[in-house]
Amino acid sequence: MTEFDPEKFEDKYANYFPELQKAYKNAFERMNDTYDSELVHAIDQQILNESEPFYEDGEFTVELPENPTDRLTAIIVDDEKLDAVLSTYVEEIEAELRRVFGLDD
Repeated sequence: MTEFDPEKFEDKYANYFPELQKAYKNAFERMNDTYDSELVHAIDQQILNESEPFYEDGEFTVELPENPTDRLTAIIVDDEKLDAVLSTYVEEIEAELRRVFGLDD
């Protein structure tokens, strides 16, 4: 496990790229096991590819790109289902970030 330094996270891609990849991959695999794999893959490729993880006030958050639901064009899904799965996916990424960096309680 990597020693986490909040100040180093400001330059996260230089300091923590492997850990970020691992957290996103773990979240993808968990979501893919639970939800429709086509939807999970589309969200991963068309929405989360432009997401940005942040660490502030002791918490990880994932900021989505502007109008995330409008970005999804690979499959047809109703907005309510997309919002629910996307919200769960973001929660999974945040949980994985806490786990990968040893900050889960």
